[in-house]
Amino acid sequence: MDRTLQVLNELERDGVLGRYAIGGAMGATFYVEPLLTFDLDIFVLLPEMKAGVLTLTQLYTVLRAKGYIEEGECVVIEGVPVQFLPAYNTVLEEALRDAHEMLYQSVPTRVLRVEHLVAICLQTGRAKDRERVRILREQATLDEDYLTMILRRHNLEGRWKEWIG
Repeated sequence: MDRTLQVLNELERDGVLGRYAIGGAMGATFYVEPLLTFDLDIFVLLPEMKAGVLTLTQLYTVLRAKGYIEEGECVVIEGVPVQFLPAYNTVLEEALRDAHEMLYQSVPTRVLRVEHLVAICLQTGRAKDRERVRILREQATLDEDYLTMILRRHNLEGRWKEWIG
């Protein structure tokens, strides 16, 4: 995965994609025991096109030129299926802005804060997200004050209370 992250860093440095950070199950593994996942979820800011349209076309064109192929909703980069998820709402934009700079082995990368991972799970609301929140609450160190501010800002307090019972 270190070579995959190096490619992502190159894409960001070359302006093909904006700020990125690891989210999803792989992002959670930076805080808890490894979770089952088949891909690397990358939340990303994309360069805005004319008329305010966001598109993955330029990113996919550059990746194809580098020899990486698409498989379903992912692009396989150095053997790792990577799903690019544009930041499409204020929770994701904030999560990207506040992501932690980390090292994966010796490669610098960015990972969403655990509190934003919780907020994204609450917003998405699938059964696997509910389970992920349970695991994050049990194993990760949550900054409760920071989480409370996120939940309040994005109107997620009701779902949080419902989920934690």
